[in-house]
Amino acid sequence: MMQIQETPNQKNSLFNAMNRFIGAVNNMDQTIMVPSLLRDVPLLEEDKEPGQGVPKADVDEGDMYSYYQLLKSIRRDIEWGVRCAAADERRKEGMKLEEEEDEDLQKQFQFHLTGLQGVLSKLTQQANSLTKRYKQEIGIGGWGQ
Repeated sequence: MMQIQETPNQKNSLFNAMNRFIGAVNNMDQTIMVPSLLRDVPLLEEDKEPGQGVPKADVDEGDMYSYYQLLKSIRRDIEWGVRCAAADERRKEGMKLEEEEDEDLQKQFQFHLTGLQGVLSKLTQQANSLTKRYKQEIGIGGWGQ
């Protein structure tokens, strides 16, 4: 995968945040040759802490395999778009609330952009953490990577 050089000003761009996340998931996907080995391997407690980007419902499922699938699904949504009717309905409801608030568009954009960048950063950390745990579970790559 070709890496794009980031300048300090570009470090926080949405484009680069998405690229970092997609790169981390691609690395995870290339590293994890046998995803079924992740079944029944519980997430560590630090993976379940609030604010780590893991939705509570997904944590309750409890194993690394389900989280591996979740990260791949999010990558697919970023690359190909969300094609879910429920997501479209939630978006429409959100837009109605924003219209009612009568904020200017720039503030709305900055609010959502900041939230999206934060979520992408947490998901990138989780993909890297899952890759590292997989390597530990199968005994490759050393503990410090």
